Amino acid sequence: MITGKQRSELKKMAQEIKPTVMIGKEELTEAVIKSIDDYLAKHELIKVQIQDGAILDPKETANEVAQQLGAEFVQAIGRKFVLYRAAADPDKRKIFI
Repeated sequence: MITGKQRSELKKMAQEIKPTVMIGKEELTEAVIKSIDDYLAKHELIKVQIQDGAILDPKETANEVAQQLGAEFVQAIGRKFVLYRAAADPDKRKIFI
């Protein structure tokens, strides 16, 4: 569980990144979950965008994905959301909050 101060730091970092995974009209598929999981394993912080064709709520979707992947929900703004998961190997961690 991350603290409010840690969440604030992650929000600042997330401003600099572009969405790397897009959720389309097929909505939350196994391929999308795997893409998010793979990206989090390498980069720890991800921004996901829900395309206009999808009828998903960003905050609900973010919390569902976070729960499935053992990640932390950072924020949802508009049709985008940010997740964080520390690398399993402490030597490979890039984000220290």
